[in-house]
Amino acid sequence: MKEVIARQLVKYLEDRGVEHIFGLCGHTNIAVLSELEKSSIKFVNVRHEQIAAHAADGYARAKKQTSVVLSHVGPGMTNAATGVANAALDCIPMVVIAGDIPSHYYGKHPHQEVNLHADATQYEIYRPFVKRAWRVDSAHLFPEILEKAFQLAETGTPGPVLVSVPMDIFSMELETSYFDFQSHHTKALQKPSMDEETAEAILKTLVNAKNPVVYAGGGVLLADAAEELAEFVNHFDFPVAHSLMGKGAVADDNPLVLGMTGFWGTEFINRKCREADYLFGLGTRFAEADSSSWENEYTFDFPKTKLIQIDIEASEIGRNYPVEFGVVADLKQALTVLNRVAKRLYPEGRLNEALKQEIADNRRKFKASNEQFIQDNCYPMQPQRILAEVREVLPRDAYITTDVGWNKNGVGQQFDILEPGTIFTPGGFATMGFGAPAALGVKVAQPDRVVVSLVGDGGFGQNPALLATAAEENIPVIWVIMNNFAFGTIAGLQKAHYDTTLGTLFTKVGEPYSPDFAAIARAYGVEGIKIEKAEEFKPALEQAIAANKPVVIDVAMLNNPVPTAGHWNIMDIYSPDKKVHHVSTN
Repeated sequence: MKEVIARQLVKYLEDRGVEHIFGLCGHTNIAVLSELEKSSIKFVNVRHEQIAAHAADGYARAKKQTSVVLSHVGPGMTNAATGVANAALDCIPMVVIAGDIPSHYYGKHPHQEVNLHADATQYEIYRPFVKRAWRVDSAHLFPEILEKAFQLAETGTPGPVLVSVPMDIFSMELETSYFDFQSHHTKALQKPSMDEETAEAILKTLVNAKNPVVYAGGGVLLADAAEELAEFVNHFDFPVAHSLMGKGAVADDNPLVLGMTGFWGTEFINRKCREADYLFGLGTRFAEADSSSWENEYTFDFPKTKLIQIDIEASEIGRNYPVEFGVVADLKQALTVLNRVAKRLYPEGRLNEALKQEIADNRRKFKASNEQFIQDNCYPMQPQRILAEVREVLPRDAYITTDVGWNKNGVGQQFDILEPGTIFTPGGFATMGFGAPAALGVKVAQPDRVVVSLVGDGGFGQNPALLATAAEENIPVIWVIMNNFAFGTIAGLQKAHYDTTLGTLFTKVGEPYSPDFAAIARAYGVEGIKIEKAEEFKPALEQAIAANKPVVIDVAMLNNPVPTAGHWNIMDIYSPDKKVHHVSTN
């Protein structure tokens, strides 16, 4: 029996458990859209493909499931590229299905094709950042390519893949046996674990170490291994530091959590890592900002410190530091084995009350250092007060998305995540414009949870059209715009090193300028609240949560830099003879 391929594609996605697709129409994909109209799959319509990609990214993180983006040829696909690249660098599973030029027009340069160097090669645009890019040249191979695409996106280090489909193939009829054949293939592969002999060697090394530190990366959360990690560190009272992407791998109110390392880490956290005799790295690539540009003086001191590293991807082991034990394994399974062996070898575990007291004392000291800012009643508000009041108001299990700038760096350093896997940040690509649309996808994936996006005015201004989707679909996200009238982090850098702010501060006739984001929200049919004084912010956020509808809260904020104790080598490039990072532009 034959059926139109677009219809069979939609049925295939339904059978895989796909519940939402994010995308935007175009003449190359409307055959698929017409079939989605009859489907149980909800199409989340957007006004710009970058919004679709970021929303799909947030959805995949929150639902722990591969997301799907439907794109159009040429500009549609290139519009989505930044969001797909962000997902790639943060290891988020995503399948992008892009309409392509008709196969019978190869070589004729049809409408919207990119072909300056070769014919029918739009899929190659994605090659530098997706795990694989396919062009479907034969209709009967499409089902097989789809199956491979999902499998590749989900296995090893997860990430996006692209399937570029000539529009005529969507409309062709194909024997249903080709799709039926793929239904017999498993939809979940068994992932590599770790043998007990290796687990014993690791445990004995760590237990006999003088100052062991567990270092958690984003791979812990990707593997859904937070519960296993907490069990492991609690059994031995091992201190836990984390990368930016590893924030929340262990809840911040756990007495063993040191905090985030690197450039935005505190002196105490960086020192505890630098003084470790053994560091147990889990699901981390030791990125530059987390590692203070890999300079031993600031955060990690390898090879004086010995490294044990577990990662699902072999190429990450030893990428930046030499490894004494290297294990390629799924972290959830590896930690399960470690916990089982730990209870056999060390059934009573180990207590380190002195360490927990030291961590608690440092935590109190750090919070006290911010108290003057939290209590400050000035307006524009202190960023520390904004974060403190957001944390105070939010439920423990609320989801947070951040963008870049204070809302990313300050949150990583100062904002407690109380349930693992509830903060989503653009890490590897550090994409301005991620946080606001990603929150749409998070809320679609988790409709019963509170979702707040902490985003700067620069980041929110990238794609305000996301509000149209929020209004149309009634997606009740709360966007807190921490508005410092600037690309604030870069402004602080430029002012510190070059004593200018050209291109970084938003001004009009010499005065600070910002669009009225609350009015913009209302124009889209979304509630907008413009804060006029500091004491209005907390009640406004409480009301927004209670309203359970999309709300934009525009709050003016001082552009004071996030305090830093680590190092970033760009500072030496800017000012070789200075020891300065950022300054306030207020």
